[in-house]
Amino acid sequence: MKVKPLHDRVLVRRLPHEEKTAGGIIIPDTAKEKPMQGEILAVGTGIRSEDGKVTPLDVKEGDIVLFTKWAGTEVKVNGEELMIMKESDILGIIEGSARTSQAA
Repeated sequence: MKVKPLHDRVLVRRLPHEEKTAGGIIIPDTAKEKPMQGEILAVGTGIRSEDGKVTPLDVKEGDIVLFTKWAGTEVKVNGEELMIMKESDILGIIEGSARTSQAA
């Protein structure tokens, strides 16, 4: 199954979170927060203005992004937990990360 987000929505896969603190303490599963970083898997066409023109999104497939803690809706696609969220829930694009430099 393939999912294509509509309008100003994006499909995001959460990136794995560090299991240790900077000091080397291992964080148990019960104390872990869900990561607020993810990789964009698919993007919608953009938002339509009142005059009918479509403004494309600022993010693209493959971008690594930071998003708000309560962003989006979790969905399960082919057994994988993904998120669909509005572009406005994205706080920023992480530039120079390992994934974006590999894609270039």
